[in-house]
Amino acid sequence: MMTKHFDSQIDQIANECIAVRLRMLNRVVTNIYDNALRSLDLKVSQMNILVATAKMGIVRPADMCDILNLDVSTLSRNVERMKQRGWLQVVPESDGRAQPFQLTFEGRKLLEDAIPAWQGAQEQVMQLLGEDSVTHFNQAIKRINQVSLLD
Repeated sequence: MMTKHFDSQIDQIANECIAVRLRMLNRVVTNIYDNALRSLDLKVSQMNILVATAKMGIVRPADMCDILNLDVSTLSRNVERMKQRGWLQVVPESDGRAQPFQLTFEGRKLLEDAIPAWQGAQEQVMQLLGEDSVTHFNQAIKRINQVSLLD
């Protein structure tokens, strides 16, 4: 009897787990964007940081973590690689701990060069998922952002 209930629960998790499905979807979509950006030696995760930096100007790491929902170690690892490649630079400030950064000329040029590849990947993902799914994702993100503002 216990086994039947356990098996039923395992089946439910295997067939319905939202986290598993989102992680699978994330891997598929990320691979599409990463493949499109590969010729530029750029990953979509790095592009997201570059785009957010371009929009914000000078960025404090804690602010970037909040905006992109990244943990500090992930951001610092990516920012360090992007600084080494000349895409980002540290902006000196009196509080040496914060290490704000900004886009370099090379980083801006990379973003300009990446736009056509990103557009191609965006179209491919839109076709794969369908417009309704993308609309639902956008609504879910708005809801998450609203809830985050209330916390």
